[in-house]
Amino acid sequence: MNTLKRIDPRRPFIVTAQGLRRITLGVAGVVDTAHASNTAAFDARHTTRRDQPKPRRTTAAPQQVLLVAAHADRGALDDHTRQTLAAAALIANAHTEVVLLVFGEFTGDAAALGADKLIELPMFDRRVYAPTDELNALAACVAAYAPVHIFLPDNVTADGDLGRRYAAAANASVATHVVEIDAAHVATYVHAHTALATRALPEVVLLAPHAVDPKLPFVGAGERVVWRFDREAGATAAQSAVRDLGIDEIDAAQVALEEADFIVSAGNGVSDVPAFERLAATLGAAIGASRVAVDDGRFTRDKQIGATGKTVDATVYIAFGISGAVQHLQGIKDCRHVIAVNLDASAPITKRANLTVIADAREVIAALDEAAAAARGARATSAALLDPGKVAEGAFA
Repeated sequence: MNTLKRIDPRRPFIVTAQGLRRITLGVAGVVDTAHASNTAAFDARHTTRRDQPKPRRTTAAPQQVLLVAAHADRGALDDHTRQTLAAAALIANAHTEVVLLVFGEFTGDAAALGADKLIELPMFDRRVYAPTDELNALAACVAAYAPVHIFLPDNVTADGDLGRRYAAAANASVATHVVEIDAAHVATYVHAHTALATRALPEVVLLAPHAVDPKLPFVGAGERVVWRFDREAGATAAQSAVRDLGIDEIDAAQVALEEADFIVSAGNGVSDVPAFERLAATLGAAIGASRVAVDDGRFTRDKQIGATGKTVDATVYIAFGISGAVQHLQGIKDCRHVIAVNLDASAPITKRANLTVIADAREVIAALDEAAAAARGARATSAALLDPGKVAEGAFA
């Protein structure tokens, strides 16, 4: 029986600090030098020991700019955006400046991600749909910095849409779903992923996920730039064509686990299921469960999280009484913040958790429910004092 894993010979290379690379049966393949002319420069400039501080990518006076634009979520950039920023930093030469334009508040380290300048637009909220304002802001930034190329993550939320809108409005050359990139070319799949189409680097690059290794052996300058954008002055007649209808709040229990941003999950250590469900309702969180809790009949099968259940990528995941079997850890590998509540300090899930509470799950559930209910009540009271007209049921949910 042939046990060798089949490898697609048409899959793209990944851009790294050493140039374009891919692994074929344990051997690192190197792209033709015609497609990676600066590979040697990467090796010479950016090789550093792990125990030493990372060097600046360049200290030379900039002669051109690469602009990366993306939305932040709760002050952070997601993996796809970090890969896009790394792509610009990796293909930039010594006289190229990498400018990061963030829609929304950003509290991360732009220098560590490879940016030389950071422009933050906190007036934009990802929950608010304002495509014309964002397009005007991007156009104003392009006019101010005159970048030779603009990079955005090609996602299904705001960034991919913004990149396409800008390319159409500016009549700029564009490449979408880019799976391979270096300083000279981009490539994307065609013919149902059976071939790669390549072209010279366009003005607008919409990068597909996992095309870049975001681990950089250098840092950027990370300079924060005070840059103001007047949304009223940038508005046009087209603004009236788009109206934000807001977000319809729904019961968190109706949200599919794969789409939930906040999940509380119960394991064998949760004995009081009604109390756990009340906590989920108070927090506005979706409910998940371990395989053991599902097999015992405490939760339905659609709530199971793990390799044999659902794979989730919530921003916050709280695990009550879950030991953390390998299968369960596989299901939460993409969660950003994991909080574990367990009596066993040596349980496997504590190694994955960002915060571990060594306590009885039932006691923590009761205390957290009480604290959350008090916080929601205080918030409602404060809001009512500011606007007495908003005291209707559900106004502060």
